[in-house]
Amino acid sequence: MNDQIHSGGSDHEHGALGDAEYAEFMELAAQEGFDPEDVEGAIGEAGHGPLPALAIVGRPNVGKSTLVNRIIGRREAVVQDKPGVTRDRVSYEAEWAGRRFKVVDTGGWEQDVLGLDASVAAQAEYAIETADAVVFVVDSTVGATDTDEAVVKLLRRSGKPVVLCANKVDGQSGEADATALWSLGLGQPHPVSSLHGRGTGDMLDAVLEALPEAPAQSFGTALGGPRRIALIGRPNVGKSSLLNKVANEDRVVVNEQAGTTRDPVDELITLGGITWKFIDTAGIRRRVHLQEGADYYASLRTAAAVEKAEVAVILIDSSESISVQDQRIITMAVEAGRAIVVAFNKWDTLDEERRYYLEREIETELAQVAWAPRVNVSALTGRHMEKLVPAIETALEGWETRVPTGRLNAFLGEIVASHPHPIRGGKQPRILFGTQAGTKPPRFVLFASGFLEHGYRRFVERRLREEFGFEGTPIHISVRVREKRGRNK
Repeated sequence: MNDQIHSGGSDHEHGALGDAEYAEFMELAAQEGFDPEDVEGAIGEAGHGPLPALAIVGRPNVGKSTLVNRIIGRREAVVQDKPGVTRDRVSYEAEWAGRRFKVVDTGGWEQDVLGLDASVAAQAEYAIETADAVVFVVDSTVGATDTDEAVVKLLRRSGKPVVLCANKVDGQSGEADATALWSLGLGQPHPVSSLHGRGTGDMLDAVLEALPEAPAQSFGTALGGPRRIALIGRPNVGKSSLLNKVANEDRVVVNEQAGTTRDPVDELITLGGITWKFIDTAGIRRRVHLQEGADYYASLRTAAAVEKAEVAVILIDSSESISVQDQRIITMAVEAGRAIVVAFNKWDTLDEERRYYLEREIETELAQVAWAPRVNVSALTGRHMEKLVPAIETALEGWETRVPTGRLNAFLGEIVASHPHPIRGGKQPRILFGTQAGTKPPRFVLFASGFLEHGYRRFVERRLREEFGFEGTPIHISVRVREKRGRNK
């Protein structure tokens, strides 16, 4: 079972390919004029399992987003002076000294609605909870503030490794300011200018020492533990009621007032004869004038739960229109690469007209997850709860599916023959061959003679799904284009 070799990450030198399959594949790559190192690099890059996570934590305006951009080597994190720029994306892949890791940016989330200390603490809590190591950014020109001290307490309690970044040290004169931060008791402050890049290399060396090779929350059931399910959805959509119904007892406080669940509660629940671990993520209690802040906490909680889960069951209130917030939650689960089931709650309350409009909404608003299994349930009456388990199992199966390389290439050959890529600028890019580099979710690398445009990649993904199933899982497709060679092919 080659995929077994693979599930634990990419320790096996050929990723998910067996030796014979690998040799054959590399021969094919050489015939098509690809550099073997480039091919191995592409497979390694696409095939890595979950990456260890590094959280960047600190109070507003200490330069967190600038540091994130510096680490990932491109301007992706939003850098804005206005606090409270919430984004859907919070993590980015980065590489330093040949090691890859995930950077969790809390820079765009600053909220002043709940009072600065509370929101900084919540961010730090979320980030620390999901991270394998933390970079704590302090503005060395200001020195340690009370808010900084509060974050230090949280960091100490967490027991996670911390690298202290003394930011805004632009020259020799700032070094003394950085030294003063020894007083925080977090060990050596690394003087950095994230704006100019000064000192970031040394700091990243320290980060690699702090980060484990693989994340603590490693996937798979190799450990024999129950599969992990995150029940997510916007506040008051009925997550707690659903959990109670599933558990057949009131383990979770249910209250009409939205968002009464304060902390995620993990529940071991037996459903369909199988024990599952449900990670409940309901929103934090909202007070009306603090709505923005509370929703923002709820989304941090959701992100934390999704990180820990294998399957995200996304609960949507079918009696209301599908909202931007619903879509944002779906995007979060898709981008995290989790198996997905969409559950429409309160289905028993719908009249014919609402059902008609809901179907139209699903077609337009949820097109991005048209591949996800769908169940119509009622958390209140328990209607159709038995359909939840097969849907979750289907999604997990899709998430773990692996297509043998020979079969994949036969399939790609058919696609290229029957639906060639449109000609662009006198050239016609072709998919030459490909391989599946990883599972959970399925990740493919296609090697091509030229750039494949977005629409064509989408077409390939759609055909992959028709051919091999992949129900309930996102699919990642990366494309490597053959370097221009002197000889004509």
